[in-house]
Amino acid sequence: MNVKYYQEDDILVLTFSNNSVEDSFEVDSAILEVDKKNKPVSLEILNASKFLKAQGKALPPEVKKTLFSAA
Repeated sequence: MNVKYYQEDDILVLTFSNNSVEDSFEVDSAILEVDKKNKPVSLEILNASKFLKAQGKALPPEVKKTLFSAA
């Protein structure tokens, strides 16, 4: 899994595979992209700073370090 934060746009992107994207689904402030077998390819979290502040307590320390050091 690859994690990248785009500070200027406040978007967090988690990439799960390099498969081609077949479809995408938007729910609230997140976009899930899936391949032709409906397996997740990536997850984009819009307004990521608000999401991370709300969910930060549940994140493992290594994930917090990766995400918040990019900000």
